[in-house]
Amino acid sequence: MKKGIHPKYKPAVFSCACGNTVSTHSTVGDVKYDICSACHPFYTGKQKLIDSAGRVDKYLRKYGLNKEENTGGN
Repeated sequence: MKKGIHPKYKPAVFSCACGNTVSTHSTVGDVKYDICSACHPFYTGKQKLIDSAGRVDKYLRKYGLNKEENTGGN
């Protein structure tokens, strides 16, 4: 290997906003994340259901449309 062209491989701590930390090695250094596998809803199984009907109603109210006009008719 050529000398002087490779980045330094040093200890690093990867930390999440929930407080979960992982110690490893990296060329970047310490890294902070907003979400990790310990707190992500997909991995924890604590997903909340999205009210899609409420979103449609909010969209229709925002643009002043009637629900009857937008029921899928041609």
